[in-house]
Amino acid sequence: MAVIAHLRIPANSFELGWILELEASGTIELENMVPLGEKAVPFFSVSDEVRESFEKNVSNHPSVERIVEVTRHNGDRLYSLDWNVSRDVFFQGILDLKGQLLSATGTPNMWEFEIRFPTHEALSEFQEYCSNAHIPLEVGRIYNPVRPGTGMWYGVTKTQRETLMRAVQGGYYSIPRRMSTQDLADDLGVSDQAVTERLRRAIETLTENTLIAMEEELEEEFKPI
Repeated sequence: MAVIAHLRIPANSFELGWILELEASGTIELENMVPLGEKAVPFFSVSDEVRESFEKNVSNHPSVERIVEVTRHNGDRLYSLDWNVSRDVFFQGILDLKGQLLSATGTPNMWEFEIRFPTHEALSEFQEYCSNAHIPLEVGRIYNPVRPGTGMWYGVTKTQRETLMRAVQGGYYSIPRRMSTQDLADDLGVSDQAVTERLRRAIETLTENTLIAMEEELEEEFKPI
């Protein structure tokens, strides 16, 4: 079963931390990491106040082939970084053990990561890998993303999924509402009562097996011994 782990490591303990060197007030959010052949291209956002010095530091790093500004929005800029991931022992370990980067935030001294591993064993292997590589890894919360037995659709049936997705896409939950219950029923070829019941069951099941399941997992983790 997949497991999600919150990890912390010093910024000077891995190659990308060195590359993305920050000023005292700077913060970086790693948005995504896309594997492209033997490379892994990270996308990250940087605030405008540290942009100029950040671009200069990154561009001068020997491991960086290219840095590209993708877009800008509300004082933040999104960049893609073309670099040699094989030189970064930490990220290479994530890729080798089939880890999926969910989020990452960096400050001048510390980076925090949320990573999904396919199994608990894979996470344990990654911890051992970092220990052998002398990477000071601090493991925080560890939890399963869904309840056991619910499958990849969190227990929501195909019919319920189709109804819920059509409702969202059609504007049923928009303000103002762009689709009525009857509109949705006509679109799906069922009664409005059937639509209401499908949505109710889908939302209840989805909430039980994601938000409530995660909350219970956290309560169990922090229960006094």
